[in-house]
Amino acid sequence: MRILIAEDEKKIAAFVRKGLSEVGFNPTVCHRGDDALHLASTESFDALVLDIMLPGRDGLSVLRELREQRNRVPIILLTAREGLSERVEGLNLGADDYITKPFSIEELIARLRAVWRRLSGEGLSLLQLGELTLNLTTREVRRAGRKVELTTREFALLEYLMRSPGRVHTRTQLCEHVWDYHFDPGTNVVDVGIQRLRRKIDDGHAVPLVQTVRGVGYTLKAGL
Repeated sequence: MRILIAEDEKKIAAFVRKGLSEVGFNPTVCHRGDDALHLASTESFDALVLDIMLPGRDGLSVLRELREQRNRVPIILLTAREGLSERVEGLNLGADDYITKPFSIEELIARLRAVWRRLSGEGLSLLQLGELTLNLTTREVRRAGRKVELTTREFALLEYLMRSPGRVHTRTQLCEHVWDYHFDPGTNVVDVGIQRLRRKIDDGHAVPLVQTVRGVGYTLKAGL
C-alpha cells in the first residue's frame, strides 16, 4: 500500500514512516496541508493519514476539498483526544476512520488494513493465486505449502501484484507504488526486483507465475 502521511510534527511523521516501512508499506511524508492536497490530487495513493492540525491548510479543509473533487482515497484522521467535534465533523465530511494521539503504530497499521479490506471488499487477510498464498497478518508467503522467504521490498512487490492478478503493471507504476521513485528510464531497480522475486517464487515449479509482457511490464497470473 502506498500511504501519504500528512503530519507537521516531524518526530511523529518519522516514527510513522519508519513503522509503516518496516511492515512493507510505501509511505510518503509531507508536513503542510497545501502539500498534502497537491500530492493527493496529483498522485495515486492507497490511503492518506491526515493530521487535522496542519499549517497552511488544516486537515479538515484538505479532506473537504478532496471529497469535493470526488477523490475517494481512504482517509484516516489524526486527532487530539479532546477533539470530539473535529472527529465528528471529519467523519461527516467523508473520513473513513480516525485515530487519537498518542497512538501505537500497530493500531495505525491495523486501521489502514481494515480500511483497505472494507473498501476493496476483502474480508480476509489472505491473498491467493493458485498454489501461492500471501498472509498480510503473519507476513508469510507459501507456494505449494513451502514457505518462501522474502525481503520487505519483495513482499511489498508481491502483495502489489497479487492484489490485481492478471493486470499488467508498467515499470513506472511499480516504481511509484513499491519503491516510491519518480520513474527514471535509466534505472533497473524494477527489473532486478522482479528477477529476484521470480527466482524465489517460480524456481522449481512447472508453471511460472511472475510473467513479463514484452514492451509493457510485468504481471502475476497462473498459466501462460
